[in-house]
Amino acid sequence: MATKVLLPMLGQTMEEGTITKWLKQEGDKVEKGEALLEVMTDKVNMEVESPASGILRRIIAREEETIPIMAVIAIIGTADEPIDDLLEGEETPPEAAHSIVQQITAMEVSAPSPMAAEPPIASPSRVFISPRARRLAHEQGIPIEKLAGRGTGPGGRISERDVKAFMADMGAAPGVKATPLAARIASDRGIDLREVVGSGAGGKILRDDVLQAVAPGFPSIEAKTIPFTGMRKMVADNVARSAQTAPHVTLIAEVDMTEAVKLRTQMLDEFEKKYGTRLTFTDLIVKAAARAILDHQIVNSSLQGNEIRIAGEVNIGVAVSIEGGLIVPVIRNADRKSLPRISSELKELVEKGRTGRLSSDDVSGGTFSVTNLGAFGVEAFNPIITPGQSAILGICRIAEKPVVIGGEVAVRSMMNLCLSFDHRVLDGAPAAQFLQKVKELLETPYQLLV
Repeated sequence: MATKVLLPMLGQTMEEGTITKWLKQEGDKVEKGEALLEVMTDKVNMEVESPASGILRRIIAREEETIPIMAVIAIIGTADEPIDDLLEGEETPPEAAHSIVQQITAMEVSAPSPMAAEPPIASPSRVFISPRARRLAHEQGIPIEKLAGRGTGPGGRISERDVKAFMADMGAAPGVKATPLAARIASDRGIDLREVVGSGAGGKILRDDVLQAVAPGFPSIEAKTIPFTGMRKMVADNVARSAQTAPHVTLIAEVDMTEAVKLRTQMLDEFEKKYGTRLTFTDLIVKAAARAILDHQIVNSSLQGNEIRIAGEVNIGVAVSIEGGLIVPVIRNADRKSLPRISSELKELVEKGRTGRLSSDDVSGGTFSVTNLGAFGVEAFNPIITPGQSAILGICRIAEKPVVIGGEVAVRSMMNLCLSFDHRVLDGAPAAQFLQKVKELLETPYQLLV
């Protein structure tokens, strides 16, 4: 019996997902539990497994399409069973429709019919293009609309091969070798490529060669469009929802990190040698925040309907910047873990995040978050609360500053901590008390070792 494939809920706060890649195509045989497609959630890119064994009869949700959870994205069945009843009310993309018509026709007749339907002509207002082809086009500076009508895939879909063919056509001008991006910039700015000296292999003209011809000796910037899709859109939706629903208040406290700097310097080599991980200030701050939550549990809560629920675990998410967006892997039960264990786990999670290997468990269940912009020289900022939580701690740079201590000026290593909290859940005084406790632990960091 045919089975509808639904977009599963891959995280506690997931409301929709973007189809990034189908790992199987229509007509392919699939086994239950086999990876069927990749989906970008609000946290991470994940694989979705097939709920049944059979033939992938119909792909309903196209790549790069954003779908709400529990929506039908495909149908799996036997090769010859009718599926029309399952398709009622479901949108079918033109290229998928053409593919399934070809497939069913092949099943029902022993020889191809001379009256087989021709592939539909792509609308000039919409260009169907594969993700790999779109990425290559963006990298080469080729406007997607210029590829219209060049697709050789099902339904006129543009493939990576079609983009490469277009690139070859653009670089085929007699006597001139140039990349498509260089050729487009030269065309837009009225530059004769025959007068530009190429610095690429075999004298090929590159983008920078054309830009230097526009303004020799001066750097220039080129206008471009970045698609507002995938992870970038997921991050945007999350922060917009948080900012619109939770009234943010940010408190800033200055922390004397001199002893923490001294402790880290003294422990660094031995710590790395013994535990195989390099101790960071983020590790120390995660540990301090987890310890402070035990005394001020209200910051470890969430607002759910008419209830404020304090979590029974201290699971701290750490914001990690990756190409195209932001992810927040979670260190579970951080209050019960030693500093070496926190450091090791955080290093592993960051590496998995930057190589696209995070699982749903790695990014789910956070109760409090930490975000560090200190490496970028930031003095203060207003971090946005992770949806479903009530507070987030922002870490700023550590810098040596003159400080008055006991009536005398001394140079100390100072750092700002910025705590944003949901004013519906807690008020300024308890938030300040939590921040004060974190400050105390960091200024006497030896407490974090016991």
